[in-house]
Amino acid sequence: MTHMSHTSFAGFTHAAQQAQHWVNELAKDLCWSEPSAFRLLKSVLHTLRDWLSPAEMADLSAQLPVLVRGIYFEGWNPSATTVCERKKHDFVISVRTSFGYDDEVDFNTAINAVFKLLERHISHGEIVQVRNSMKKSLRQLWPAD
Repeated sequence: MTHMSHTSFAGFTHAAQQAQHWVNELAKDLCWSEPSAFRLLKSVLHTLRDWLSPAEMADLSAQLPVLVRGIYFEGWNPSATTVCERKKHDFVISVRTSFGYDDEVDFNTAINAVFKLLERHISHGEIVQVRNSMKKSLRQLWPAD
C-alpha cells in the first residue's frame, strides 16, 4: 500500500482550509449558517459557470481555490449550458432554483455577497472580464467599483 506524500496531503489540507475560509467569510457576511453559505456559493458558482462563455468559464475556474473549483465544476454538463435569456431576473431565478426556494432569503443580496467574495479573492482583471461578459442588468448584482 503506498502512502500519499506529506506534501500532497499538506496541499490537500490547505485546499480544504481555503474552501472553508471562503464559506466562513460568506456565512459571516450574510449572518447565515455555514451549510447555507456553502449551498449559496455552490448555487451562484453553478449559475455563473453556465452563463459564461467556455473561455471565460475556464479563465475564472483557474482563479478558484482547488476545492472551490471542484464545486464549480460539479455536475457540469457542457452540452446543456445554452441559456437563451441572460437577464438579471433569470440569473436570480436560476440561483434560487438551485439553492432551493426560501422566502426568507433576499437572493439579490445573497448573490451580491458571493460576488463580493469573488472580488476579494480573484484578480481584478479576471473580475472585470467576467463582469464585461454579462448583460448590464446582471452587472447590477456585482458590487460597484
